[in-house]
Amino acid sequence: MHDQTPVQIAWVTRDLDATEAALTAALAARTWVRMPDVHFAPDACTYRGAPADFTAHVSFSYAGDTQLEVIQPVAGRSPYADHLDACGPGLHHVCVTAPDPAALDAMVAGAEGDGMEVVGRGTMPGGMRFAYLSAADAGVPYLEMAYVPPDIQDFFDYVKQEQQ
Repeated sequence: MHDQTPVQIAWVTRDLDATEAALTAALAARTWVRMPDVHFAPDACTYRGAPADFTAHVSFSYAGDTQLEVIQPVAGRSPYADHLDACGPGLHHVCVTAPDPAALDAMVAGAEGDGMEVVGRGTMPGGMRFAYLSAADAGVPYLEMAYVPPDIQDFFDYVKQEQQ
């Protein structure tokens, strides 16, 4: 089995500037890279069993080897907007990665077999695949499992080296 150590901690917010500033102060993240208007398209993503169609602003930084992600929902029903509406701004998920798409499928199937619900999944431009799983009654609103292809990992590595 692949090491399932979390590689990312993510927050949802209504204000990217404020959350970035708080995390910069608390975790010494120096550089944030923003990706405005990230579209989760209905032909490539699902949420709660239906085609997804939502947009979010996403910002990345690092604290040591841990990726920090801040997500501001912009439009459409999403795991980000629904969580923000239900719980307010704050911690949203941690992410673990798989070495390849087949390993991701096996990780997701294993989590489902252990009682977690897949609430969303998809493939983003560039080939990154993800699944959001939930065991809300057990206090785990979301856990992300993802396959990050080499080109996208190179981008993340660039963001990480900007912290040094």
